[in-house]
Amino acid sequence: MEIIVVGEILVDLIGHEIREEIFRTHSFRRFQGGSPANLAANLCRLGKKVHLVASVGNDGLGQYLVKELESLKLDTTGIHFRATAPTSLVLLSRSHGTPDFIAYREADRLIYPEDITSDHLRKAKIYHTTCFALSKQPAQHAILNGAKRARDFDVQLSIDLNYAPAIWPDHEEALQVIKEYCLLNPLVKVSRDDCERIFEKKISEENAIQQILGWGAKLVCFTKGKEGSHLVAASGENILLSAASIPILGDATGAGDAFWSGFLAAYLDGKNYQIALEDASKMAALKLSTDGPLPEKIKLEET
Repeated sequence: MEIIVVGEILVDLIGHEIREEIFRTHSFRRFQGGSPANLAANLCRLGKKVHLVASVGNDGLGQYLVKELESLKLDTTGIHFRATAPTSLVLLSRSHGTPDFIAYREADRLIYPEDITSDHLRKAKIYHTTCFALSKQPAQHAILNGAKRARDFDVQLSIDLNYAPAIWPDHEEALQVIKEYCLLNPLVKVSRDDCERIFEKKISEENAIQQILGWGAKLVCFTKGKEGSHLVAASGENILLSAASIPILGDATGAGDAFWSGFLAAYLDGKNYQIALEDASKMAALKLSTDGPLPEKIKLEET
């Protein structure tokens, strides 16, 4: 066990044609989705041992999601089938930028403290979650409880601050929970779009990074799409990395999850922040240049 990932697994229904808005999208294709599940799948592709804690409905879509992850040899024993709610769905436009989306939240929020076992926490090196997962109860309570127990076992925390008002309308609560998690010294991934939503205004990347570090983060990795990424650590490292120029054959959905999987895999391997950021960029580029699912096994040194 190297990493515990806790949060949403759901069905992504992604537009078949490139459209910026959902109302212009006529047909959709089904994919396994959810940021934590995408991250877990990508870490498996990179050869890491992952335990995913999540919930799906006791229905055909839930079975589809579990089967997709089992095909990657992912440990799915932490995915629970819930009889009280159907599997969650998200409709997304197919876009080269941030997609338009509509979320139908159901079983994904049904995560409980007992689902995150101390036995698994003792074995893990990283504990990861997302703002999406923290936005609903009872998952929010369970994930924060698990994070605090993870810190007691000296597990490094991680979070994708993928905050969106459409998912978490109570901004005051969201900010309070984000700060509570950041107090636990996590590795933080955040995009420029995320920051504008979190701070409810346009904010420079330097100010956004420093504020999040001030909340207690170990490091902040600020992603800027085509402009690359910027990592600043509380220990003093400050690294700017340009994005590679690549042909975009797929779409942007899941590129951020691919990026962070590359970073966390490198972190687990003990690589320095510069190389970790380069591996992250390679994974994002691979996702953007691939039309469809990524290969089952990925070796970044060969890309």
